[in-house]
Amino acid sequence: MPEKVTIPISFFEYSADYARPIFAALMDRAAIVQRIFDALLPWKLEIDNVEPITTGKPSEQGVKFKIPGKKVTFLFGAGSCKFTKDDADWASAEETISILSAALGALKASTCAEISEQNVAVALHIQPKKAKFIDILKPFLSPAILDLEGEAVKTGASILKWDKRRVVLDGSGALANALFLKFERGFDGGASFLEIADQLKADEDALFKMLNVEEEL
Repeated sequence: MPEKVTIPISFFEYSADYARPIFAALMDRAAIVQRIFDALLPWKLEIDNVEPITTGKPSEQGVKFKIPGKKVTFLFGAGSCKFTKDDADWASAEETISILSAALGALKASTCAEISEQNVAVALHIQPKKAKFIDILKPFLSPAILDLEGEAVKTGASILKWDKRRVVLDGSGALANALFLKFERGFDGGASFLEIADQLKADEDALFKMLNVEEEL
């Protein structure tokens, strides 16, 4: 039977690159900020949670919106935008998509930005109920590496990268007796949020099956 696990810490990140720079997002951006602010008002965005970023390279500058009650941030700049959510789970996925859709929709409407590439990442700290985390992790570590010393390994990591996909499996640095799993994917600019969500769910299910774990809800 799969090992029952809990996921005390989780994180979701979405980023999108524009087909060409949007210089209005770097210079005269008041109209863009107003439109995004209005779009996010249903989730109780407040003026004190709108922060201009004016340091760093032009590609790093922009405006950040925070909605503490939903643990989300949205940052737009001249070359890209980024959305993050702490404590992400599938129960809140529909609302997360709604917030992201509202912010990105307002950005597109006010700038005519064309998305060329989308990237998503999910990070999970997974805590087994009974098993030791190293026993779940060990089958995915190289036997040659494990045999370097004549004693049991304490932790290890496995990192795999493809053209548009990356998976990291490690011991958690934040929780005792826990795994850290991060999976990332790239999508073309035309992929819908539903397509992205379906693919992420399929990726998570396949990785949990590989690890032989099951979340205890």
